[in-house]
Amino acid sequence: VSTQSTGKYLKSPYLYPLYGLGELPQGFARLSAIYGGTYMLSKPFEGITKGEDGKVTGVTSEGETAKCKIVVADPSYFPDKCKKVGQVVRAICLLREPLPNTNNSQSSQIIIPQNQVGRKSDIYVLCVSFAHNIAPQDWYVALVSTTVETANPEAELEPGMRLLGPVVEKFVSVSDIMAPNDDGKDDNVFISSSFDATTHFETTCEDIIGIYEKITGEPFNFASLDAKLEEFKNLGE
Repeated sequence: VSTQSTGKYLKSPYLYPLYGLGELPQGFARLSAIYGGTYMLSKPFEGITKGEDGKVTGVTSEGETAKCKIVVADPSYFPDKCKKVGQVVRAICLLREPLPNTNNSQSSQIIIPQNQVGRKSDIYVLCVSFAHNIAPQDWYVALVSTTVETANPEAELEPGMRLLGPVVEKFVSVSDIMAPNDDGKDDNVFISSSFDATTHFETTCEDIIGIYEKITGEPFNFASLDAKLEEFKNLGE
């Protein structure tokens, strides 16, 4: 994908969806609907049912149970099946101008290597802007994040914060990183890991591919993507 994206929008191979990352699940929802998927929105999760073999048989919400053979969920739905493996600190910052020394770029992705700042973990800096329809005209949104290593998480962001220039407003949060206790094969409940500090989604993609392989028993075949994309294009014509 990175190779195919090179040159599509200026010189960068990195793509960011207009209107924010919420467009990614929306795109999946549309494609899923084409292939017969059903969505039940604004429904509280009340638990799962299992068969005599211990495998999941359904998901219950408001007294109704939707039958299924497999459940894929994030850790918030099954906290008892997950463990804390770390924490991530994030600062979301509002800016009125692009990051300094980026040639006035309307988007930026910077990774500060751990050994350059005497840390065990890299520091990530992401900046997007009004050009991506995620902010009002001439506003920029920057995200600085890293894995927590000390008792003063916000201070750990300082090397990244220094790259932002003037900050109008800053919102700092610390979140637990959760990971599943097992591979999910015993009950067919497959749980993803929490989002870590990375801003390029490499680890998230690896997690998704790993879940796919656990469910299907075989690695994902990227070579089949071109055929699927062509099929999707034909459906829209």
